[in-house]
Amino acid sequence: MSTTRDKRPMEYRNGTMGRIFAVRFDDGDDFLGELTELIRKEEIRNGWFHVIGGLREAEVVTGPEEPVMPPKPVWTKLDSVREVLGTGTIFWEGDQPRLHLHAALGHHGDTLTGCVRRGTRVYLVLEVFIIETQGIDATRPWFERGGFNRLTFG
Repeated sequence: MSTTRDKRPMEYRNGTMGRIFAVRFDDGDDFLGELTELIRKEEIRNGWFHVIGGLREAEVVTGPEEPVMPPKPVWTKLDSVREVLGTGTIFWEGDQPRLHLHAALGHHGDTLTGCVRRGTRVYLVLEVFIIETQGIDATRPWFERGGFNRLTFG
């Protein structure tokens, strides 16, 4: 099994900040579902967001089984209250926003870190700041070889 890849330069683009949103989610809210709806409503095509607060449940990918492509994800279902601190990005695939959120989720001193994917219900309150970016031609289409949606520049 090889974990090396063809060496090519990283890709990047430069842009500017657009609108900034402060958002509050309350106890029981469907965090990812409602965040996605807000992104659609406000037509946030590219952006970065920061999350702080609590979740009562979530389904999180905590890594691959093996370091291969495409990876086979290891899923963890959280069904107890967790404190959350995370950061994510927003890019679209066609008419669908594709969010990529990584977070540390703690409970009584034990912390799990992973990619928060689905099944998110807020505990008490979750605060989110969204920073829209402008001037960056980028999407997150499906990357067949990798088995995931990958940031791609136009």
